[in-house]
Amino acid sequence: MSTQNEHTGSIVVIGVRGFRGHNLLKRLERDPKYKRVVAIDHKKPDLTLKKTKYYKLDLTEPLADDSLKEILIKEECDTLVHAAFPITPPHNEALAHEVIAIGTFYILNACAAAGVRKFIMASTTDVYGAFPSNPNYLTEDMPPRANRLSRFLADKIDAEKQALRFQKKYPDRVVSILRVCNVLGPTINSYKTRYLQRSVITTMLGFDPLIQFVHEEDVKNVMQQLVDEDHPGVFNLAGDGVLPLSRVIEICGKVNLRLTQIGFKTMAQLMWLMDLSPAPASHVDFLRYLCVVDNSKIKKQLHYKPKYTTKEALLTFVGADRLRQLNMQQLST
Repeated sequence: MSTQNEHTGSIVVIGVRGFRGHNLLKRLERDPKYKRVVAIDHKKPDLTLKKTKYYKLDLTEPLADDSLKEILIKEECDTLVHAAFPITPPHNEALAHEVIAIGTFYILNACAAAGVRKFIMASTTDVYGAFPSNPNYLTEDMPPRANRLSRFLADKIDAEKQALRFQKKYPDRVVSILRVCNVLGPTINSYKTRYLQRSVITTMLGFDPLIQFVHEEDVKNVMQQLVDEDHPGVFNLAGDGVLPLSRVIEICGKVNLRLTQIGFKTMAQLMWLMDLSPAPASHVDFLRYLCVVDNSKIKKQLHYKPKYTTKEALLTFVGADRLRQLNMQQLST
């Protein structure tokens, strides 16, 4: 069940330099129905702000929760969107832990103290993990298990658990967690897009997992809908349909280099440490096993059907990538 918000208080977006926070802020800034918008990050977003008030805040600093609480009270925050999760696995895991796990702790403490009515978290379907025992489609009531694979994903699971505990402690508040699958589109730049942009894409011999994509426009639409309407709970967001990884590589027009399992993780980690690989060895299992989610809950409760299928999202990405390459070639001649 949902209710429509009138936004009597302000909408606060934390993490406005990444794709999700940046694009949501852009929509809020341009739409006249949103009267009071606040952006918070350690650096100012690369965006002209006319009505949005910006505050500089580093979530890794001591007493960040006190500083944030003062901002939320001052701005009479009604809805807070937590989009400060890094998308790409960082080399500095300790810093990532500070931002994701400790940062979320600070944000929720500030929300509790300031009486924030609604909390929205942008997460990822990767928290389920890729395992041979995974069912064909993972639903929201299945426990995330990726903490067995990666500290980076373990921190995201910890942040989600904090948000769910917050909901139990404050049942009058609205907590929404959006788990988004692999995002593609004309403007996306992540370790997953960089993997698909290689001329030669390495995969594991004997494995061809099914892959899901969601178009960036669908992510923007659902984030905005969660701001506008109250939908407590956890929601998977993915485009309809799946594609085998081999077919994805074929559509991208790239060479599929299949390597044996022996030494694959060691090689991946060495390449990661040398900045030659887009992701560490902890993410190799996503090239072996299934991690595909069921999107029926978001269709039923939000009445939202993704506008792009998995294949259509991939095609828009491939088309935009080829156009970029063509423009670069023209500029170099």
